[in-house]
Amino acid sequence: MTTIKEIMASATKQPTDFAEYLNAFAAQVGDLVNAYLPSGSHPDMDRYLYDPLKAYSKNGGKRHRPLICFAGALAVGGDVDRAMSAAAAIEHFHTAALIHDDIADEAELRRGEPCMHLTEGLGLAINAGDLALCLVNGTVVEDPLLSNDVKVRVIDELIRMTRHTIEGQALDIGWARDGRYDLRVEDYLTMATHKTAHYSGAVPLAVGAIVGGGTEAEVESLRAYGLACGLAFQIQDDLLNLIGSEESTKKDFRSDITEGKRTLVVVHALQHSAERDRLIEILSSKEKDPAVLAEAVGIMERSGSISYAREYAEGLTAQAKERLAKEVRPSDARDLLASMADWFVHRFN
Repeated sequence: MTTIKEIMASATKQPTDFAEYLNAFAAQVGDLVNAYLPSGSHPDMDRYLYDPLKAYSKNGGKRHRPLICFAGALAVGGDVDRAMSAAAAIEHFHTAALIHDDIADEAELRRGEPCMHLTEGLGLAINAGDLALCLVNGTVVEDPLLSNDVKVRVIDELIRMTRHTIEGQALDIGWARDGRYDLRVEDYLTMATHKTAHYSGAVPLAVGAIVGGGTEAEVESLRAYGLACGLAFQIQDDLLNLIGSEESTKKDFRSDITEGKRTLVVVHALQHSAERDRLIEILSSKEKDPAVLAEAVGIMERSGSISYAREYAEGLTAQAKERLAKEVRPSDARDLLASMADWFVHRFN
């Protein structure tokens, strides 16, 4: 099997374009991550638990979280092999979050495939998500390359990452349940930062820098960069759900409207649209009719909310890239991370 050092050595020969990097190495990184998934001691454990989880993880998307964890280690001059268990742990967490998120949202598709709770049933899907969660810290504990003090520090990062994500998810679900339409942009930013930015940007980079032996200043600079880019990633995800396509998103197109999600676009539109009452009516109805969903998108476009969200995300990454150039030493890894910011806000544009 290809090693991380081989993957990253090959990456330095590629143009420092994050999209090309992902396309070239995501599958190989996925194989390495999946190697951390164990098997059961009884055949039916594999049938009902481990095999469905492995199949779900194998259909793993772009793998940007483990990849930027490796880049974080390289950016501080560290040994990328020491980041492997932490990268796998974060990807296990991502798998658990998606399985549970799809259940909470009553979603139907994930990465172009039926959600696990539809193929395996609700109980087994919850159980598989729980297993992925329990593998997060265990993967790091069992790593022979890390000292005990580094393990404790990484696990502390992972525990706080988990709490932040769950806090953000509580806001996201609770606002929809309670029909909250009084939200401000600041409320959305708090929710999205907790739900997505920590585990999709800040923690992978910070943990990579920690295991790579970075200074405190380097760790915190990369964390701040990842937090800004992770927030931009979520805003772009919200936009893709509205104005991308089913083919580009490979999940339920415009399902955020059906689920009444309080995205940045929606919150801005609720504050600025003359058609606010009609938008609330659509968001409250669990509507699936494509024509009505398109009507809601039209309301958001006319209020300038889609442009507002796109410009907000682009502003976040532009400022983050300026700080990255000032605070992190020059390297191919730093160039790659700068390209990551552009990919986060221009996916499928």
